[in-house]
Amino acid sequence: MAKKEEEKQKHAKDDPKANQANQAKQKAAGLAKKAKLSKAAVESQTDVEETPSAPAPTPRLYTFYKEKVIPELKLKFGYKNDLAVPRLEKIVLSEGLGKYAVLGGEGKANFQQAEKELAVIAGQKPVRCKAKKSVANFKVREGMETGIKVTLRGARMYEFLDRVISLAIPRVRDFRGLDPKGFDKSGNYNFGFNEQTVFPEVNTSEVTFQQGMNITMVTTAPNADQGRELLKQFGFPFRTEGKEK
Repeated sequence: MAKKEEEKQKHAKDDPKANQANQAKQKAAGLAKKAKLSKAAVESQTDVEETPSAPAPTPRLYTFYKEKVIPELKLKFGYKNDLAVPRLEKIVLSEGLGKYAVLGGEGKANFQQAEKELAVIAGQKPVRCKAKKSVANFKVREGMETGIKVTLRGARMYEFLDRVISLAIPRVRDFRGLDPKGFDKSGNYNFGFNEQTVFPEVNTSEVTFQQGMNITMVTTAPNADQGRELLKQFGFPFRTEGKEK
């Protein structure tokens, strides 16, 4: 048996076609090995790049709330415990897009564009809202997607609030202050923007239509007065009583 194998190997060495086939196999095996090594190197490099070198910094408004707002509210309303002081619980951004849901291809494209812009503004993918009942006058059927919303909490909430106060509100045209009467009985505040271009994250050259949005500041305040004072401490520019519309 051993002699037969040796003879086969000798004949294979003498045969040029067999030599070419063996060389091609060896070359293919070498290329596959190199491809595996390069893929592993790329994956390890991307893992290193995606891994943050340091934890994200604490939002400056959260630090401001801890150091400045809490002592002020404790002094004004007589709270003895820091955890009892009113605070922001969440921020909800919503856009009504029912008029685009009724249309065909162009409306669908506008719906997707608005969804993309809200994701850029909030830094979080929005959720599509569906109609709970049919309304014939508005051509809306039950289950139709009529809007989008985003709920922000934690550090992302404070970062968004910082951008609203320092960047978005100063870019509003003919701004005369926010309505101080936009609070409900639970101390939550509602306001909005008429166009999405007040946020610098939105590329104005790519905007094809103007779309407003509503913003709800959900707080733990027991009433409107304490909720208003909380937002004042953060720097919300409310309109004074002397300056009306």
